[in-house]
Amino acid sequence: MGAQIRVYRQKIGSTKSMRKIFKAMELIAASRIGKARTRVAASLPYANAITRAVTAVSSQADVEHPLTTEPAQVRRAAVLVMTSDRGLAGSYSASVLKQAEHLVELLREEGKEVKTYLVGRKAQAYFDFRSREYARVWTGETDSPRFETAHELRDVLLEDFNTDFEEGGVEEIHVVYTQFKSMVTQEPTVIRLLPLEVVEDESETPTDELLPLYEFEPSAEEVLDALLPRYIESRLFNCQLQSAASELAARQRAMKAAGDNAGELIKKYTRLLNNARQAEITQELSEIIAGADALNS
Repeated sequence: MGAQIRVYRQKIGSTKSMRKIFKAMELIAASRIGKARTRVAASLPYANAITRAVTAVSSQADVEHPLTTEPAQVRRAAVLVMTSDRGLAGSYSASVLKQAEHLVELLREEGKEVKTYLVGRKAQAYFDFRSREYARVWTGETDSPRFETAHELRDVLLEDFNTDFEEGGVEEIHVVYTQFKSMVTQEPTVIRLLPLEVVEDESETPTDELLPLYEFEPSAEEVLDALLPRYIESRLFNCQLQSAASELAARQRAMKAAGDNAGELIKKYTRLLNNARQAEITQELSEIIAGADALNS
């Protein structure tokens, strides 16, 4: 009986230590989520402004550009998957990877080869464990992305997009990331980055807004050459920011649930400890009474 009591005390002590860790991680995530949401909101005005500019050039000028022209046949597509570097965030990374698997399966059913790019150690571990190939991986800053990484992502993806199929290039680029909607809701999302589909945040820009008329100097083609890489860069950075906010929100929620579960375990082990202690006391009293009866007889 004494050994059982020691086991319960050890379990209570270890669970209390884990609860402290969960609480600390919950507080850290809560302190960082505000900054992450601010960065998402701050990125929207620039993204929407450059989107309006690209939309104006594309709609007002009859221009054929390699980044906006649909290919006659798509034989190879690139998929950029954005997950987290660390765990303890519930099903955040698993949901993104599940969405990416569904997209890859769909592309292969359409007869397209798939070339994969990864962001985050969770995606890298997932592909390494299954011995799957990927072109390149970026790690180390998923919960606090830098603009320089978005710039590097843009350069790598554009280089592959502008490379011929026979030399290993791609004709279509998709991005799988997590869209931050609220502290409670984060939704895995797939967008087609190239060939370009101009997308603007409808919550920030009226849908019936009239676009201004522009005159292009020296030409609309050169304006697009300058605008489109910046537009792609801003979209990639916004995807990174939304993923970072989603990761922190998911981690805060997961750590709160883990802390609550640890509290319930502590209550359970304390109740079992009290029951074992009471049983031990009862047994000792029974032995004392039995011994006294034996002496009296």
